[in-house]
Amino acid sequence: MNKPLKLIKIGNSTGVILPKDVLARLRVSLGDELFLSETATGDFTLAARDPDFAEAMAAAEKIMRDDRDILAVLAR
Repeated sequence: MNKPLKLIKIGNSTGVILPKDVLARLRVSLGDELFLSETATGDFTLAARDPDFAEAMAAAEKIMRDDRDILAVLAR
């Protein structure tokens, strides 16, 4: 999907207008946060979820899976 986005002046800053269908696909609305990330190739991605948080949760889930017995003993 390629869509041109319009930049607008908001006070001393610059904003971007996201089309309604893009907001719907991201499942976000007014007041929600979006996360802009730069890829290894220098491109950018826009996501509704924090990719750093997702990586941390994946690492935590792996630890919980791998060390289930140790965590069960510690929980007692």
